[in-house]
Amino acid sequence: MTNPAYRRTQLEALVEAQGGCRATPPLLLKADPYFDLAGEEFGRRLLLTTDATGVEYCLRPDFTLPIVADYIAEATRQPAAFTYMGPIFRQREAGPAEFDQAGIELLAQPDGDVALDQVLTFARAALSLYGIVPRIRLGGVGLFEALLIQADMPDAWRPRIRQRFGHTEALDRLLNRLEAAPDLPRTEQPARDALVEDITARMVASGLSLSEGRTPAEIADRYLEQQALDAAHIPAKTLKLLREYLAISGDVLSALRRIEELASEHRLMLGAPIRAIRRHLDRLGEARVDFDASFSPRLDYYTGIVFEMTGRNGAILVSGGQYDRLLERLGAKAPIAASGCALWVDRLEAEITS
Repeated sequence: MTNPAYRRTQLEALVEAQGGCRATPPLLLKADPYFDLAGEEFGRRLLLTTDATGVEYCLRPDFTLPIVADYIAEATRQPAAFTYMGPIFRQREAGPAEFDQAGIELLAQPDGDVALDQVLTFARAALSLYGIVPRIRLGGVGLFEALLIQADMPDAWRPRIRQRFGHTEALDRLLNRLEAAPDLPRTEQPARDALVEDITARMVASGLSLSEGRTPAEIADRYLEQQALDAAHIPAKTLKLLREYLAISGDVLSALRRIEELASEHRLMLGAPIRAIRRHLDRLGEARVDFDASFSPRLDYYTGIVFEMTGRNGAILVSGGQYDRLLERLGAKAPIAASGCALWVDRLEAEITS
């Protein structure tokens, strides 16, 4: 039967069968956390309004962030499971701004691998309700971070490269810049206090405000930071390693073997994150599974393994993975494991009606 209403009833039953607390965050949420965590790119897709005091709100654009924020506010580290199914609101270039999503969020579970397996099993079960055998794209955020920690480079560059991971064009531009940078000898940096005084004098002489916009101290710190980065040369061998790693994509087993070869060549210890990926393959059934070394959601709070499941026409039907860092970003005082996924119900229904 291809009746969308019947399939939706089945999906509702699957969501309920997960045994978690059914989450129903408010439709109207404060917008600042989304701008802080997801940036302007995601912010442009929010449907915004402002209250009488000037505080900006948005119609709920996802379930994960409010679920996690409420969990942290309760000040508990007890294992928790949340499920949801309901509308979210995001601007698109064309088409409606309201969409139904379903999903699962597992927080502070005693075994992170078991939690991710449950998420993957839920996603595959949901797609099977619609008769969909997806193509699955895996990414290894933890794997790339392990490589980055061990690669031969100045420490100052590691967070900047990590920040661009998943942003293919931005990371490519940075690597191009680093490859073109000459290996300059170190030069003596000016003393910070003297630099602040010099900038202050120049701003006063130019009639610029010392309090509006960036202060002299902020300008000095940014200048010194950039000078330190320019002097911190990354070896050509390391840049070649990054290029080779990020270019790996294809059948998951073949891709992981190539990464193992690269790790052996450069004497990197990547066995643990590679084994972690292999452990979860059994949960993905008969679907075609690819591993893309450059793939990560454009959000730096993801950790470990991430995934997308696509349909016949390449539309993303499900996405998710491990996002341990989100809870700390929202105020948790210690690391808390988290895994989850979101399903686009309208896209699932389009798969069976097209």
